[in-house]
Amino acid sequence: MSRITRISRLRNCGVFRDFVWPFDLSEFGRYNLIYGWNWTGKTTLSRVLRVLELRKQFTMGEVELRIDGNKFLGQDFPHSTLPIRVFNRDFIEESVFRKDGEELPPIFVFGKESVEKQKEIERLKGEHANVQSAIDSARSTKQKAEKDFDQLCIERAKLIKDMLRSSGHNRYNNYDKADFKDDAEKMAKAGDAEAHRLSEDERDRLIAQHQSTPKPKVKEVTYSLPDFEVIRVKLSELLTTTVVSEAIEALKIDSELATWTREGLRLHRDRMSDQCLFCEQSLPKDRLAALEAHFSAQYERFLQKLDQFIVDLKKFSKEVSDLRLPSKAELYDDLSGEYEAAERGLTEVLKATQSFFDDAVQALKEKRHRVFEKISVTLQAPQADAEAVEKLNAVIRKHNQACVEFQDRVDEARKCLARDMIAAALAEFERLRDDMQRATEEEQEKSQHVQRLEAEIANLEREILEHRRPAEELNEDLQKYLGHSELRVDVKETGYNITRSGKTVGALSEGEKTAIALLYFLKSLEDKSFDKQNGVIVLDDPVSSLDGNALYLAFGLIRERTKEACQVILMTHNFELFRLARNWLHHEKKEDRRFYMLECQQQSEERKSSLKWIDPLLEQYESEYHYLFAYLYRMCNERNDSTLETYYHAPNAARRLIEGLLAFKFPEVAGNLYKAFQRINFEESKKTRILRFLHTQSHGSDLVPGHDPSGLQECRSVLTDLFDLIKAVDESHFNSMVTLVISST
Repeated sequence: MSRITRISRLRNCGVFRDFVWPFDLSEFGRYNLIYGWNWTGKTTLSRVLRVLELRKQFTMGEVELRIDGNKFLGQDFPHSTLPIRVFNRDFIEESVFRKDGEELPPIFVFGKESVEKQKEIERLKGEHANVQSAIDSARSTKQKAEKDFDQLCIERAKLIKDMLRSSGHNRYNNYDKADFKDDAEKMAKAGDAEAHRLSEDERDRLIAQHQSTPKPKVKEVTYSLPDFEVIRVKLSELLTTTVVSEAIEALKIDSELATWTREGLRLHRDRMSDQCLFCEQSLPKDRLAALEAHFSAQYERFLQKLDQFIVDLKKFSKEVSDLRLPSKAELYDDLSGEYEAAERGLTEVLKATQSFFDDAVQALKEKRHRVFEKISVTLQAPQADAEAVEKLNAVIRKHNQACVEFQDRVDEARKCLARDMIAAALAEFERLRDDMQRATEEEQEKSQHVQRLEAEIANLEREILEHRRPAEELNEDLQKYLGHSELRVDVKETGYNITRSGKTVGALSEGEKTAIALLYFLKSLEDKSFDKQNGVIVLDDPVSSLDGNALYLAFGLIRERTKEACQVILMTHNFELFRLARNWLHHEKKEDRRFYMLECQQQSEERKSSLKWIDPLLEQYESEYHYLFAYLYRMCNERNDSTLETYYHAPNAARRLIEGLLAFKFPEVAGNLYKAFQRINFEESKKTRILRFLHTQSHGSDLVPGHDPSGLQECRSVLTDLFDLIKAVDESHFNSMVTLVISST
């Protein structure tokens, strides 16, 4: 005979932040009644025990139970042998009202089945449990592999989308994980990932190409380099040519004087003057003839040749200086590197050309002053790249061609960039895909094994199972419970089906669902797989959504069907069910019964629940209204200062108290506090304060954004106003209640 002796610890389980069984709290007995309002932790406790029933590892936090005094952790639940059945909302959803079309599982009872077949069923079930455990492991592995694979596809698709998105129509504007999977699969199948990888320079160029906007065409540079060797030869000839004449030594050696004299000779010749135009003295005889001989016709022709060559060279030089190259900003960004290199090369050629022309002109100017002597030639033709202009124009032609093919070019750049990013991730893609496929195949293989086992078990059970009798008994209970026979549980192969007037039920009311679920649960306690006399029965709020008559019938059935159980744990927030169960247990042996309550307090912005002895008030009064009145009246009249935790449940209790009173006094507006308050002759400001307190503070801080628990500091003064209001509603009732509270203290 096994029992749960205590819940030693609950950590991070719902509102049980760090619960430890109090040292002064007696261990569970045979009959255990736990009272607690909503959100105090009843559902959490039932779910812990439901996981124990299902033999699953507990993963919703840390749990430690004591079963027959032995320590039992959540990770040990799959190895439990404790017979236990739990009724709660999860049982209703998972075991009774399941997916559309699924049957209620049958309640097995012993009939005339073959002992050998029964043993074979047990063996198959053991094997089924082992394979199912392997399936769970394989499914977990598969889910992780799927998650990792999916995450990779999502992340890579987002990278591609973020890099390649643009305005207008573009495939990559809506690129998602499905597109990435398709593209990666194609590349993996082709096996050409390395062919799509890009160097850093290629990637930068294609990014610039993708990000470019349409630009106009650029005019090519129209310039041809001169023949430097021809110019150099001609220059050499002029510099080494000397003029033969009757030279005047003074003019020959003084170029400035010669230039000045030559110009004066021209003026004298043009004016036919035999007097010096500078000093107005008569020129010496034969002076003009001597000068004419010095500046001969050959001399003049040579100077003209020098001057003409200088003019030609300056013209060449001006062509170079006037030449304007296109700005690289006029070209597409992806051509900027190539254009800069070509522009740099041409600029160097033009500088060398300009320098050559300038040096040549300077040499010719010097020759004009030294026409009677040879000048050595040191000027060399520049080693210029004759293809510099063509190289620059080749880049410009690429740009102009890109203008014509702009959209195709941008699209191709995006494709290349996307393929590069896909290729970079392909190895990881293939690894995660293969991991996922292996995990899927393993799960499928084990699932098929489970299906084969389940088919064998079903066939054997179909041969040996007698489950019509439990169905008929369940229908008898249901008819008594509901007062009609419209709803029935019909046998269907190895399960049950719920019908209404002969047709499968499409929808049930909450009361009908609760009724069927509870009756089904109580009937299932007779299942051959459950050893009731050595087992534990747990019921969490089994009368939710039931009316008064149904509640009494439900309680009677619960009491009757659980009386042979080794241990019963009943949890409820329904005071009427609590009162019925309390009176029942008062007739049981004192050593067999335990009364507990769940209390939830607000601490450091967290709600923390704990299990404690039942409040004596709950055992003293016959209605929740009496209990709430006494609870709040004593809180209101406490003399010591209490913490906020003390008042945490006060607003909820106050709301239920005043709603109960006003529903009785003003039934026509029951449920509407505001309208009920309008019927009361009481100070308006205090009514407003009470209403605000009830509306604001009677909700959990996790339900009302911005809720400030510090508002509970006014709790005692508001309760004082509340009791004054009750007195104003019915003074005689108020005085009687106060007398009852004081007398029970």
